[in-house]
Amino acid sequence: MLKTQNGVCAICHRPETNHLRGILRCLSVDHDHTTGVIRGLLCAKCNQGIGSFGDDPVRLIAASTYLNRGTKVV
Repeated sequence: MLKTQNGVCAICHRPETNHLRGILRCLSVDHDHTTGVIRGLLCAKCNQGIGSFGDDPVRLIAASTYLNRGTKVV
C-alpha cells in the first residue's frame, strides 16, 4: 500500500512529518471503524482531522463547503 501511494498520505499527498520522541512516524493505516475495511495510509494530521469529524462524510463535505466560501463576510 505504501508503494501504491508513493510513500505519501492518501488525502494530502504529502509524506509524514510528525515525530514521536524524535523519530519520524510512519503513515497510519486508516480503516472504517464499522466494517474494519482498510481505506489507505494517512499522515497524522489527516488521520486526526477525519477522526475529529467522526469519519462522517456529510460533516467533511459541510466543512469543505464552508472553507470554499472563501473570505465572504456573512
